[in-house]
Amino acid sequence: MKTLHTYVTRQIVASLLMTVAVFTFVLLLGNVLKEILPLLINGQVRMGVVAEAMGLLVPFVWVFALPMGMLTATLLIFGRFSADQELTAVRASGISLLSLISPILLLSLALCALSALVNMEIGPRCRVAYTALLFKIRAELTNIQLPEGRYIKSFKDAIIYVEKNRRGELQDVMIWQFEHETNVVMTVHAPRGKLETDAINKKIILYLYDAKILAMAQGRGTPSGGDLTFQLDLDSNSRNEQRLRVSDMTFSQLRDELRELEGRFNWPLPRTRDQEQLRAAKRQIEKQRAELMSPIRVHIHRQVAFSFACFGFTLVGIPLGIRMHRRETNIGIAIALLLVAVYYSFVLLGQSLDTHPEWAPHLIVWLPNFIFQAVGAVLLWRANRGV
Repeated sequence: MKTLHTYVTRQIVASLLMTVAVFTFVLLLGNVLKEILPLLINGQVRMGVVAEAMGLLVPFVWVFALPMGMLTATLLIFGRFSADQELTAVRASGISLLSLISPILLLSLALCALSALVNMEIGPRCRVAYTALLFKIRAELTNIQLPEGRYIKSFKDAIIYVEKNRRGELQDVMIWQFEHETNVVMTVHAPRGKLETDAINKKIILYLYDAKILAMAQGRGTPSGGDLTFQLDLDSNSRNEQRLRVSDMTFSQLRDELRELEGRFNWPLPRTRDQEQLRAAKRQIEKQRAELMSPIRVHIHRQVAFSFACFGFTLVGIPLGIRMHRRETNIGIAIALLLVAVYYSFVLLGQSLDTHPEWAPHLIVWLPNFIFQAVGAVLLWRANRGV
């Protein structure tokens, strides 16, 4: 029995490593081709930067690759076992299917623990680091490397002209700052300067030395001089947004955010003796509170629910692989992709309803786990009995 368990486990682990690697590569390829690879081809970034970006993306795509890989591995291995009559030989020896797959079920539970760590902690942190790296690359390529001899109008309320730019070391810099897009409020001329980036706050910092400044007020100019630090927003839509997005938060950060909102948003009840009006006010306050908290709750439940996908996929994949009775890899992959699409459609539905707490979207993200585990348990029971 021990030898048989070792054999089955080795087959599943080998197939799991292969399928996870394939799915990781495919999911990485979509992001890299879209965002990083064009910069590498054009010689705008080094290969080391591409490798760093891919390394940061790996834990993020493992959120999806681990369950998909486990499902595909069980479909392929048990489909081959069934086609080669190995399961028939095992049953003829008096060994039940449940006894045979017990180490596989334990492996799926171990993968659930690994998925929880990736989903709730490592993945979000790596995603934030990847976003910051990508932003820094784009900032360096589009804004920090200010083109020479051009009037740069991509910043709000400012026009910049740089005579020479040598890897952030600037010469002969001129800046015109506007108010309401038309009124000049300040002009700056500096013989030399330096550029730095602040990726966290999405700004570039322009250090100007020996600058001549002319501040305009009430139609009169006031000259001054000296060193000057000039900050420019790279993203005008989020220049005041320094907090993480809810989708980029770890489990602990989401919990802290939820507690903070629950503590800060306490609406006072109106002073009235009308009980009906008071009840209506309470209902309105509770509705607003639920709408405020719902997106955070959905993401908390989604992270936890994702962690159990490996177990549900394993319960479904083993009996389906036996019933397929096929050795072909393409059939197994096709069925795996179909089941994954069904599973994640519920998750996407829950996320799309995150601003509608009356639909309980935080519970919708749990539905695929319950469905897959229930269906998988029934199919396993039938397969164990040979039905």
